[in-house]
Amino acid sequence: MKRPLLAAALFAAFLQSAAVAHADVATDWNRTMIGALETAHTPPPPAMRIGAIVQASVFDALNGIEGRYTPIHVQPGAPAGASRSAAVAGAAYEALLSLFPGQKSAFDLQLQASLAQIGGNGNDQSVARGVAWGEAVADEIIAWRATDGFSAVLSPYVASGLPGRWAPTPPTGAPPLFRQFATMTPWAMSSPGEFLPPPPPALTSARYMADLSEVEAVGSATSATRTQWQTDTALFWNSDPPVMIWDRAADGLLDASDLPLTQEVRLLARMNIAMADAVISIWNAKNVYDTWRPITAIRLTDTTWTPLLVTPVFQEYPSGHAGVSRAASAVLADVFGDNTTFTLTSPNLPAVERSFTSFSDAVDQVSIARVWGGIHFRFACDAAVTEGAQIADLVDNTVAVPVHGPNR
Repeated sequence: MKRPLLAAALFAAFLQSAAVAHADVATDWNRTMIGALETAHTPPPPAMRIGAIVQASVFDALNGIEGRYTPIHVQPGAPAGASRSAAVAGAAYEALLSLFPGQKSAFDLQLQASLAQIGGNGNDQSVARGVAWGEAVADEIIAWRATDGFSAVLSPYVASGLPGRWAPTPPTGAPPLFRQFATMTPWAMSSPGEFLPPPPPALTSARYMADLSEVEAVGSATSATRTQWQTDTALFWNSDPPVMIWDRAADGLLDASDLPLTQEVRLLARMNIAMADAVISIWNAKNVYDTWRPITAIRLTDTTWTPLLVTPVFQEYPSGHAGVSRAASAVLADVFGDNTTFTLTSPNLPAVERSFTSFSDAVDQVSIARVWGGIHFRFACDAAVTEGAQIADLVDNTVAVPVHGPNR
């Protein structure tokens, strides 16, 4: 969706002195992306895909000027003298506009604010070239991912009816959602099943019985053993898609750091790609093993049992949130170190926030929170954490790596 950007329009944007702009174009636009996802009420799997599309566009736009790293998809080829910051803004704007055309007015305002912050300084042509190059890169990324299988039409799901296999859950009784993610084209993985975890414990195993008893006791809506803090924690981690939670965390850490723009966009791209591939990998495993949710198992003996959280409408093993959170946090830990202090917030649960002294602690919490919520067995979270770590390691070693010199 190419649109010409006239120099006069750019110059007018520079004069929008009323527009409020932050000092960092990368985190400004990442926050704009989060806002767009919130406004559209985007479900978690598609939200992770969108995060990767936007941040890959931003990275390839900037890298197309600098050429320091291997591209995600678009080879470097920016016009001479193109502004780096303008390329970032142009790529984010174009990608978001393509994905959320109904939010154009909000994106226009942010673009005006970004251009006012960048300023012409007598070099308007540099800015115009940067914006145009960023838009062209985003167009290529959008076209590339248009054939990734997200829009695939699948045959209807048929439940097997076998013990341990997935069955529709209350309150909707709908078939499993987002099955197309199981076979989508990955970003970094060689195939959706590259990191397929081992099968879940057998229904007759001691591990399965222990985890079943645990979630039945602490995950019930009326649990007498779950504390209020644990209840709030389960609600907190369920209040927003993981991409919003972790991109907010990344923005806060980047704003407090002295990382240059190149390292910021590289981090955001690698983190969002890791989350997008984690979704593909986990949904592949969910569809391979096709396992039932705790509510299905527990109601065989207690027909009134209800979980604290509404059971997601897809298979149980492994846990999506735990795996995606591990993938995101591992990429952040690679830059900031695991023992980093940070606080997570959610606008959908403003009275609750959670602070941590390490990324590992945060992943441990999100994993057990899914058990406290009554929607996952502990073994599903453990398997997902391993899967997420493997994907983060792959991304670290293969995505946006230096053309010359060590991988840092």
